[in-house]
Amino acid sequence: MWQIFSRFLALGLISFGGPAAHIGYFRKAFVDDLQWLDAKQYASFVALSQFMPGPGSSQVGFAIGYHKGGVLGGLAAFLGFTLPSFLLLFLFAVTSAQWLDMTAVQGIIHGLKLLAVVVVADATLTMFHQFCQRKTAKVLMAVTAVVIVIIPSMLTQIAVLIVAAIAGVILLTRGENMTPEAPQISLDYRWLALFILGLVISLYFIGHDDSLGQVFAQFYQVGSLVFGGGHVVLPLLEASVGDYITPDRFLTGYALAQAIPGPMFTLATFLGADLWLESPIMGAIVATLAIFLPGFLLMLVGLKSWHTISQRPHIAGALAGVNAAVVGLLLAALYQPVFTSAVIMPLDMALVIIGFSVLKIFKPSIVWLVVGFAVIGAVLTLLLQ
Repeated sequence: MWQIFSRFLALGLISFGGPAAHIGYFRKAFVDDLQWLDAKQYASFVALSQFMPGPGSSQVGFAIGYHKGGVLGGLAAFLGFTLPSFLLLFLFAVTSAQWLDMTAVQGIIHGLKLLAVVVVADATLTMFHQFCQRKTAKVLMAVTAVVIVIIPSMLTQIAVLIVAAIAGVILLTRGENMTPEAPQISLDYRWLALFILGLVISLYFIGHDDSLGQVFAQFYQVGSLVFGGGHVVLPLLEASVGDYITPDRFLTGYALAQAIPGPMFTLATFLGADLWLESPIMGAIVATLAIFLPGFLLMLVGLKSWHTISQRPHIAGALAGVNAAVVGLLLAALYQPVFTSAVIMPLDMALVIIGFSVLKIFKPSIVWLVVGFAVIGAVLTLLLQ
């Protein structure tokens, strides 16, 4: 267990760049260097993480830990990879009031908000090319974005995902290379029962604004709905906690989450500490565990049958519809709150264009982009003061 924890802790300290980069780090560390599993097994874990809702790269890490050491190994991998970003975002949440009024710090945060526009725009474009190749998928994406921009709410997003899944079954199901009469699927229903129990508990506590149960419910439901992981969590979290946290504070947390290594889902740590001021550490722990838990439970349900599940045509069609809708969700989030909260003058837009161009043309490390936007933000704020 210590070996699993320490290996993932080392990666958690240096894994900048988001889910795609994390999957690259994992492959090099655990397939190429340590040879804990072979390339085919690793590819199967990546495929399953794309099929299940939850934090994609963290689910792959959990699966590697499970492969090496069972459920406890999966938990050790999760704790190691998540601990650095959890501690950093918790410290940012509880100490930021002491330094957020400083001009230079405000400039750094504004620069990171502009970087958020660049990163989310790039993620949206990348996912569009990946999941919206067919005309029907493009239409689903566009309709989703329009609906969410006009009627932004958690219920709207849930409804859109359900409709997209149904539309995917009807319009995006493919027969080629699929086996309608696939072998019997063997699922571990104990974990499915726990996942459903979590949903029931979360439904009970929604509306109890004065309880930690409400915090658990908000983040558990988000973790149950996020397909694609990474930046896709942004619109769902904003819809879930937007009434309790100001847009500026929310985007500050998102900007800080991008500036540190580790999973994007630890934005929940920052938000949880803000939501439960009576004991910020309890709020942070509950929110973090709640948002990761559904994805891990569902991974445990399907780890042994991922290939059989993916070969069912209607399942693949539903997933294609949901993935197209997810791109629409991300496009809507690019506008609100990311763009509207960050770009407030022409110079900001110019920096976004420059940053996006640099990212696409030169493909620098995310670390250099974080440093560059932070420095530019601080310098410009001091000069324009």
